[in-house]
Amino acid sequence: MISPFLGDGLLALAVAVAAAFAASGATSHQPERAFLVALAVATALTLCLRRLYPVIVLAITVGTTAFFVWVYRGYWPYAALIAFYNLAAHSARRRAIVAGAAGLLALAVPIAHSMHNWQPETWSKLTFVAGRLAPLVAAWLLGAYLRTTRAYLRAVEDRATQLEREQEANARRAAAEEQARIAREVHDVVAHNLSVIIVQATAAEAVFASNPADARRAVRTIGSTARQALGELRRVLGVIRTGEERSPDFPPQPTLARLETLLDQVRTAGLAVELKITGESRELPPALELSAYRIVQEALTNTLRHANATHAIATLRFDSDALDVEVIDDGTPSAAGDRTGGEGLIGMRERAAAVGGAIEAGPGGAGGFRVAARLPFDPSGR
Repeated sequence: MISPFLGDGLLALAVAVAAAFAASGATSHQPERAFLVALAVATALTLCLRRLYPVIVLAITVGTTAFFVWVYRGYWPYAALIAFYNLAAHSARRRAIVAGAAGLLALAVPIAHSMHNWQPETWSKLTFVAGRLAPLVAAWLLGAYLRTTRAYLRAVEDRATQLEREQEANARRAAAEEQARIAREVHDVVAHNLSVIIVQATAAEAVFASNPADARRAVRTIGSTARQALGELRRVLGVIRTGEERSPDFPPQPTLARLETLLDQVRTAGLAVELKITGESRELPPALELSAYRIVQEALTNTLRHANATHAIATLRFDSDALDVEVIDDGTPSAAGDRTGGEGLIGMRERAAAVGGAIEAGPGGAGGFRVAARLPFDPSGR
């Protein structure tokens, strides 16, 4: 592809040849002829710089054309045509209008002056001047049209590029959110079940020699807990697979209907848990129900790991516009600081925020530790 500046040079050369030929016939005097040819060629060669200095090139070409018209009654607008086109195509719109109007006025005066040989009844001055200026106006309009078209195409390309970047950013954000969700699920499943397994393994070791029956029950609990954890991990990690049909054997997402199973598992680990449900139960969105279940699970897991508690109360309170989830234990106050940070509390806050809710965690009023979450049924109505 020819570079723009090389193309401008070739165009300027062609215009210079045509202008030189026209200028050579303007007079029979050799010195004047040489001057006019040199002036025409020099003017045409300024077109090489038309993209860099469109207004200056227009002024030079219009001045030379006006000189030829005024002095020699000739009209050679070759370079001026290109200059008018170039002005509209490569200058700001306001500058192109002002400079173009000034150029037309500068040519209209000498063109009207050159009409002394024309009879008024044959040609009107206005028609004659308009006819001479019409090609220049057409060239300006063509340049303005092409400039507008180029600007529109650039805007379309920029918009397409922006949309592509936004799509890539949305895809990355969606992937990050999915990874964070899976990480929360894996943490909740692994942390809870491993806490139960650790408690049961410690109990089995303590009574292994003195009470084999209790040791066997603890080992059986360890086995069932591990199998349950494996099933939940298969469900969580199954969503990562692409291009494969998910197995119907994967267990469903846990719901509040499975809370008693969760609490039984915690009870076997040695923590007495009481479940209280107040208010009128209602069908909940799946995301909210899963968040409520995981918050109770994580709160009880923290109780098992840190609190040295013997009793806990899990409360579900159905209000008119939200579900309140509260877990209170009777653990030692000194353990409260161990539960105010870490992945567990962060995960609970993220789960509450994901459904438009909020969570509080800290020492309870009568000792122990309290986790309270409020999960609105309609996040947009908060």
